[in-house]
Amino acid sequence: MLTAAAKALAAILSPPLRAILWKAIGLAVVLVAALAVGLQGLLTWFATSGEVWAEAMLGPGFHTPLNILAWIVSIAAGLSVVVGAIFLMPAITSLVAGIFVDDIAEHVEREHYPRDAPGAALPLGIAMTEGVKTALLTIVVYLVALPFVLFAGAGFIIFFIATAWLLGREYFELAAMRFRPAAEAKAMRKHHALTVFVAGLFIAAFVSIPIVNLATPLFGMAFMVHMHKRLSARGERLAAPREPSARAI
Repeated sequence: MLTAAAKALAAILSPPLRAILWKAIGLAVVLVAALAVGLQGLLTWFATSGEVWAEAMLGPGFHTPLNILAWIVSIAAGLSVVVGAIFLMPAITSLVAGIFVDDIAEHVEREHYPRDAPGAALPLGIAMTEGVKTALLTIVVYLVALPFVLFAGAGFIIFFIATAWLLGREYFELAAMRFRPAAEAKAMRKHHALTVFVAGLFIAAFVSIPIVNLATPLFGMAFMVHMHKRLSARGERLAAPREPSARAI
C-alpha cells in the first residue's frame, strides 16, 4: 500500500498529468469559492433577516436565544470562506474527480501496467453521478458531525474517518468500474472493505493538507488504480486452480 501511495504521489507531477493537475486545481478553486461565498451569504442572511423571521415564527420569548444564535452565526459568516474551503474540499474533489477520472486512470494503467488490457472509459454521466452522490453524502455526514466539532473535539476525528470511508469508496469504485460492471465493482469494494478503508485513510490525510489537497483527484484516482490492480491480482491467484499433489496422483 505504501508503494502504491508513493507511485501515486510521483504521478501527480509527471509531465503527462501536469496539464490535468492545473485543470483540476482551477476547477476546484472555482467550486470552492462559489460554495464558500454561497455559505457566507446564507449565514449572513440568517444573522440579519433570519433572526427577525425566526422570532416572528417562534414568538418574543425566543428573542434572547435567537439573538445569541445570530451573534454566533455572524461570526461563522465571517469565517465561512476559510472554514468552508477546508470542510468542503472533500466534496469538491469528488466532483472534480468525476471529470478527470479516465484521463488519470489511463495514464497510470499505460505507465505501470502496459501488458494488461486497458480499462474502458466510463461514460461522463456515470462518473459525474458517482461524484455528485459522494459530494452530497459528504456534506450530509459533515453537517451531522458539525455539532461535535463545535462542542467536542471528537468531531475532527469523525470528519477524518468519514472522509476516509467516503473518498476511498468513491475512488476505488471509479477505478474498478473501468474493468467491471458497476454492481461487481461495488461488490468487490465491499469484499475488501477494510483494505479500501485503510487506503482511504491515505486520501483523507492528503485532502487534509491545505493547498496540496487541490491535487486530491489525481492522487486518489492514481492510488486506487494501483489498489484495484493489486486486489484483482490477489483474487485471481486465490481463484486459480491448484496443481494436483503427488499424493493425489
